[in-house]
Amino acid sequence: MSVPTKRLFIKTYGCQMNVYDSERMADVLGPLGYAMTERPDDADLVVLNTCHIREKATEKVYSELGYIKAMKLARRAAGGDMVIAVAGCVAQAEGEQIMLRQPAVDLVVGPQAYHQLPELIARTHRARGERLAADFAADEKFDALPTERHPTGVTAFLTVQEGCDKFCTFCVVPYTRGGEWSRPVETILAEARSLAEQGVREVTLLGQNVNAYAGEGGLAGLARKLARIEGLDRIRYTTSHPADMDQALIDAHAELPQLMPYLHLPVQSGSDKILKAMNRAHNAESYLRLVEKIRAARPDIAMSGDFIVGFPGERDVDFEATLSLVREVGYAAAFSFKYSRRPGTPAAAMPGQVAEEVKDERLARLNALLDEQQKAFNLSQVGKVLPVLFERSGRHPGQLSGRSPYLQAVHCDGPDRLIGKIVPVRIEAAAKMSLAGALEQVPA
Repeated sequence: MSVPTKRLFIKTYGCQMNVYDSERMADVLGPLGYAMTERPDDADLVVLNTCHIREKATEKVYSELGYIKAMKLARRAAGGDMVIAVAGCVAQAEGEQIMLRQPAVDLVVGPQAYHQLPELIARTHRARGERLAADFAADEKFDALPTERHPTGVTAFLTVQEGCDKFCTFCVVPYTRGGEWSRPVETILAEARSLAEQGVREVTLLGQNVNAYAGEGGLAGLARKLARIEGLDRIRYTTSHPADMDQALIDAHAELPQLMPYLHLPVQSGSDKILKAMNRAHNAESYLRLVEKIRAARPDIAMSGDFIVGFPGERDVDFEATLSLVREVGYAAAFSFKYSRRPGTPAAAMPGQVAEEVKDERLARLNALLDEQQKAFNLSQVGKVLPVLFERSGRHPGQLSGRSPYLQAVHCDGPDRLIGKIVPVRIEAAAKMSLAGALEQVPA
């Protein structure tokens, strides 16, 4: 007898690892008869997979819960029901406080416990048992997940490492995701082979500190093994820490054509004083020399980074040092944020908290410089022929959308049969966020 279909809505906040976790939640709930819906008001189960990195992100979750509560009450009045679950890092960090603040929440599930969702939901429906599940070891989580994934496109995320041991003073990850833990090589390879057999051409390896991957051979060794999987033509990884960017990984960038020439390597600040206060384990000079080594090995590599402005104690001279570092590196893309206090982190109690208006002014200046660099990098591609992996149809009839090796969105006209193929495209125009081009030739 078939399992009756129930509707599942998942809203994902934050990083790519949460996107991966959301996909796996759908996998573990599938055998219970849950099928995805794009409408929360139509769902029997609503899961908010949350991020705790910035304060505003946390408040957005509570605001969203207010809307979901109203939907739940409306369904109950109509004779139906809705289960609300909060998952992810807010769940891990705030636990029972979530249900105290919003009693409409039925389940709180930390990032290491979502494999327990089927059991917890069954308990909820029986109106008994625990409602809070936040403390499970990472290996237990992966051991409990279905071995088969069902990708929805030609690219996929693949978690290889979780947690962080760096304890940057602004960051909650060591407290919400725990210490560094690496999945065994063979389980990663088995998952990657399955993805490739289902048409995935590109994987992005995920970890809070992915280049700290501690399996046999480290991240470089893993990349070399993945590069031997038939059909898997592109490998990316994020997010990296400069302290764990070893020579073996740099050499892999030089030697593996499957390893894309795009590296996200967060620096956070160009001021040694601020980097020390952040407990970043590198200074501006060591970061710049590292970038030099990487570019010597792979001259065409595109650099991406993260920046925080307004960290406690940041003076004008410290911010100017950040601008100077940005000018010296030259970024193809970057993410920049105002410092936000996170409860329980050392930085939250540091003296010298920077005024919001000063943060705003500094962020605007930094973004202007980063935007200028991104536009310049994109314009430098005009006239070149780039291999583009087409992922989907574009917004306009007859248009395709894909990604360059440098992670730029590329649009051009072409038939849908090219989706999933890597095709040479001559770049004809560039904007801040994308490139436009024409097929060099239409493959048979």
